[in-house]
Amino acid sequence: MLLAFDTATPRVTVAVADGADVLAELRSEQTMRHGEQLAPLVERALAAAGGDRTALTAVAVGVGPGPFTGLRVGLVTARTLGYVLGIPVHGVCTLDVLAAEAVASGTVDGPFTVATDARRKEVYLASYDDSGRRLTGPDVARPDDVATDGAVVGPGTELYPHAFPDGRAPLLPGAGWLARVVATTLSEGGETLPPEPLYLRRPDAAEPHRPKPVS
Repeated sequence: MLLAFDTATPRVTVAVADGADVLAELRSEQTMRHGEQLAPLVERALAAAGGDRTALTAVAVGVGPGPFTGLRVGLVTARTLGYVLGIPVHGVCTLDVLAAEAVASGTVDGPFTVATDARRKEVYLASYDDSGRRLTGPDVARPDDVATDGAVVGPGTELYPHAFPDGRAPLLPGAGWLARVVATTLSEGGETLPPEPLYLRRPDAAEPHRPKPVS
């Protein structure tokens, strides 16, 4: 069984899958508070799938781009589980998960963009062809600088409708689709990403500078 989760957006999403078959999928009811919500959601998803951690053969985790704190929670958890259980950990770009669902569900039928909230009045975005293959990005930019009349998937469309008027579903990534992306990638002989964060910019928190010497 594969355990998949993503903490790159305000809501945590967790799923358990057997290949491309999703056995259980949950999403946090509250936004933020990733550190408090991830572990209980994992336990609930495993129970709903009829298994426990000993049945896991791999972990899949969204690597962003996303805020520093949320990504850190997911990636540390994934790497810890992988180490303790001795199983592989597969990373997937969170924007690719949104793109995969958009193509499979038919909400897009040509080239499109995925845009998510980067805070600071910016978006994370990447462009895709009609099959969901990433062409450019991920990047971080101001919405007005990347405005388009083309199809755009993700929460950026709700936050900045003036820049992305042709908004399409889904708005948030689902861990079930994260699991499907990993299953498809591996079955086709492709490689997943390492479980390292795609921050695209430096975290808000920084070590304080050494005090200037008193002259």
